[in-house]
Amino acid sequence: MENYTFDTVIDRRGSGALKCDALLERYGREDLLPLWVADMDFPTPPFIVDALRQRLEHPIFGYTIEPDNYWPTVAQWIKAHHGWDVKTEWMTYIPGIVKGIGMAVNVFVKEDEKVIIQPPVYHPFRLTPQGNGREVVFNPLIEQPDGSYAMDFDNLDAVADEKCRMLILSNPHNPAGICWDHATLQRLADFCYERHILVISDEIHCDMALWGNRHIPFATVSERAAQNSITFGAPSKTFNIAGIVSSYAIVPNDNLRQQFYSWLTANELNEPTLFAPIATIAAFTQGEEWRKQMLAYIEGNIQWVIDFCQQHLPEVKPLRPQASFLVWLDCRALGLDHEQLIHLFVDKARLALNDGEIFGPGGQGFMRLNVGSPRAVLQQGLEQLRTAVRGI
Repeated sequence: MENYTFDTVIDRRGSGALKCDALLERYGREDLLPLWVADMDFPTPPFIVDALRQRLEHPIFGYTIEPDNYWPTVAQWIKAHHGWDVKTEWMTYIPGIVKGIGMAVNVFVKEDEKVIIQPPVYHPFRLTPQGNGREVVFNPLIEQPDGSYAMDFDNLDAVADEKCRMLILSNPHNPAGICWDHATLQRLADFCYERHILVISDEIHCDMALWGNRHIPFATVSERAAQNSITFGAPSKTFNIAGIVSSYAIVPNDNLRQQFYSWLTANELNEPTLFAPIATIAAFTQGEEWRKQMLAYIEGNIQWVIDFCQQHLPEVKPLRPQASFLVWLDCRALGLDHEQLIHLFVDKARLALNDGEIFGPGGQGFMRLNVGSPRAVLQQGLEQLRTAVRGI
């Protein structure tokens, strides 16, 4: 068994990395420790790099076809890890999950119809429908006494009028890291099925469940869920290959699939780039040991952050995620308004995190921390925050 290391600090500045090279544009300064964009600072696994390098040895990069083992490999991975028997004809390539949401909105939601989201949630869930001229309806999550969240079905019943045609589900949830349980997903499936509200389930973090938690694909909880949903997934978060763009859609319902996939085909949006199948096949055939070791390291990072905050930053309360490398920080005990909180993190602590307000109602007073970095980087960041808080 190969042992992988995740402690090597790699300088990504000048590589075109969004999280580093867009700091001046996004935060107004370049001297920040970037802990925001949801990709990791670990090297892409060597077996993926080797597969890409092998293809680079051929000097022509023209039009290509999908490898025969592309979709069978994806299906086998999903079956082995999540118990979902996905048929290969249900799947297609899409050029990114946010792009997929935009495509689904254009295909299934008329201009006078509405999209439901459950904030605080990944902000493109709001921005993408709005950017396409659709109204977004909020069904805020309920914050529990322990800091976790639950779905508010009473509110959902109140806000879901006859114009609501789509609900975008974050499963596992971003930014709170929730692995939604079977009962919650089944109740949501029944609600949406009975009201003809199509569910788009973003499951990009599905392979990153932590501490024995289990991801449940939305489409597996009932036949209603399967027949009234589109699932988006990708190996990109798990194997740190977001720049390769390796996303896919899964649509069990024949009519929905024909409607969606014919639109993708007409616009040639379902044809993978040259390297997407190569990276995906390498990840899903050789990546299990790397994935396990990476997740163990992430668990250690999360626990380190929790312990550090308890000992040195009691005003900042991290929510322990059930999945992914994103930690939702409750900073409300600092007593700062939005602008003051941003000033503390950016100008005083010299840190770039995602501020909670962009995630919608319920995000005020929170910050989202990416812990997918060597522990020394996290230690530097939290020490900088500790010093800044002391100066308040």
